[in-house]
Amino acid sequence: MHIDPASAPILEVYHALVGVVTPRPIAWVTTLSQAGVVNLAPFSFFNAFGANPPIVVFSPTLRRDGTKKDTLLNIEWGKEFVINAAVEPLAEQVNLSSRELPHDQSELEITGLSVITSVRVKTPRLAASPVSLECELLQILPIGSGPISANLVIGRVVYVHIDDSVLDDRGKVDPRKLKTIARLGGDSYCRSTDLFEMKRP
Repeated sequence: MHIDPASAPILEVYHALVGVVTPRPIAWVTTLSQAGVVNLAPFSFFNAFGANPPIVVFSPTLRRDGTKKDTLLNIEWGKEFVINAAVEPLAEQVNLSSRELPHDQSELEITGLSVITSVRVKTPRLAASPVSLECELLQILPIGSGPISANLVIGRVVYVHIDDSVLDDRGKVDPRKLKTIARLGGDSYCRSTDLFEMKRP
């Protein structure tokens, strides 16, 4: 197979990218709307990009009709967000929260999840998630203007919550206990519990 992004249909390029760039960690993002509605949505264009200062980046792409998702609108207004760990025991809720709802309806209603107060930002974090990163917006970098075009949301992590239940005996996060899930292509996911180790040279 050979694909020229300059001439191929957008969806063909998208499906190729998400099929080969794997696994992709999931930013399970809570935001607040101007009316105070908590939005919850998963994004698999996501990663951490530095520790001094701690930086995370995720991309709420434009919808297929070219409009902005609620998460992006909320961050443009509120300048903050919380990234919660997408973990295997909550996989069904992660999937449910990807449903597009009216702007004034919260995904908390369809997932049955609850939130608790954050420390440094007004946006609440998920009570059930074992890890939450409170973030302040540094920059939104739009790239493109059509369907599925990127909006790189660059955030500075200002507070980290890690439940003691996912730590090993050295106080480090144990991936076997955290049990994060990640996106592959199509409807496929993978788990962080199938591990192998190699010492760095």
